Amino acid sequence: MAHAAGYVTTEPLPPGSWASSPASRAVMSANKGRDTKPEILLRSALHRRGLRYRVGVRPLSDLRRTADVVFTKARVAVFVDGCYWHGCPEHLRPAKKGAAFWHDKIAGNQARDAETNEALRAAGWLVIRVWEHEDPELAAQNVAEVVLSRQHTPPRANALG
Repeated sequence: MAHAAGYVTTEPLPPGSWASSPASRAVMSANKGRDTKPEILLRSALHRRGLRYRVGVRPLSDLRRTADVVFTKARVAVFVDGCYWHGCPEHLRPAKKGAAFWHDKIAGNQARDAETNEALRAAGWLVIRVWEHEDPELAAQNVAEVVLSRQHTPPRANALG
């Protein structure tokens, strides 16, 4: 498929490349970082429920982490995690080539995810992680319930009263 899409060239691998072949480099380079099919399906389901959100923004400006869907008023950050890249316990199949590299890469992603969750929680955000294999309608229903419950919390009583 990479050949048909024109991603594979006859150029040799650059020095220090981690790719095992020009074809694998082309496939990995073509992976999207945003607007993946699972993200779009979830966003469409959320939109049909009347929810409005921001896409691909940092919940905290000083934290270099971008959430896939952000509800700023409710302070809810939604991440749609790919089964391979984030080590889904159900679907992860370890790589055969470069196994040590990919193991370390996925473990690093998981550690960064945990760090992100903790930093956002400490700042008062609620983090929702959705696996790419989850039903987008069910995931959207869960997200909608959380967002609506956080938007409709009663205001604090005035201390002067």
